[in-house]
Amino acid sequence: MTEHVAPNFSKAEKIAGLIEQISAYIEQYHHGSVELVAIDGDKIIVRLGGACAECELSPQTLQGWVAGTLRQFFPNVEIIAED
Repeated sequence: MTEHVAPNFSKAEKIAGLIEQISAYIEQYHHGSVELVAIDGDKIIVRLGGACAECELSPQTLQGWVAGTLRQFFPNVEIIAED
């Protein structure tokens, strides 16, 4: 029997995976989306789309769901929305 070895994902891959999961939730329940644009050190640049693009509550979505979730795993990151 072979020993199971957990995958060794990079920080960027983990961040991308989290953003994909957040986006899936936002798409299903709010018809919006969040897309990873770039990672520059501890700065994560994202773009809100769909219903979130023009929503007046998008700053709360960005800071609550996106930044809040990412900071649970990466406490020192800064999340920036690209226009």
